[in-house]
Amino acid sequence: MTEHYYSRKPSTDSNPVKWQSELKGNSFRFKTDSGVFSKKEVDFGSRLLIDTFELNKADGLILDVGCGYGPIGLSLAKAYPDAMVHMVDVNERAIMLAEGNASENKVNNVKIYESDRLTGVEEKGFNAILTNPPIRAGKKIVHDIFEQSFLHLAEGGELWVVIQKKQGAPSAMEKMKELFGEVDIAAKSKGYFILKSVKC
Repeated sequence: MTEHYYSRKPSTDSNPVKWQSELKGNSFRFKTDSGVFSKKEVDFGSRLLIDTFELNKADGLILDVGCGYGPIGLSLAKAYPDAMVHMVDVNERAIMLAEGNASENKVNNVKIYESDRLTGVEEKGFNAILTNPPIRAGKKIVHDIFEQSFLHLAEGGELWVVIQKKQGAPSAMEKMKELFGEVDIAAKSKGYFILKSVKC
């Protein structure tokens, strides 16, 4: 089986790189590595999600599902210093990188831990859950993330998803509407959709 960035233990040889990026008005220095998603730069979809997202409660609970080396979760933790941001990934190498990047960028309002989808997330009552889902892992895993997110959100909590039109945006919208009763397109650019649903 071909290894992907959603493998628990990447066997790809480590080849770390460091680079800087500006996200939500703050400068970050990231260390990334082989075997994690978008190693050389913050991918367009994640950047669009970060730029579009607005937290509905300044001191709320945020969850970043599939955090990778940490660009979404860390940028939101820095933008919303009164919030607590949980960051989870199935990929052990990604978790180690996210922890290192949190330390490097002096971001303290985060909890970073391993979880396959949301199965390792014990906390409930999140005000916002964000994900750039692992499309190549298959529709079932992506839809599992949506279903489990619904259960972990507070009333009025929001699920934010970035997905390409050609990689399943229509079926993602259908699933989110089935779960939440509605889905909005919060932004779209270059074939990417930012989808948002509110738990009522």
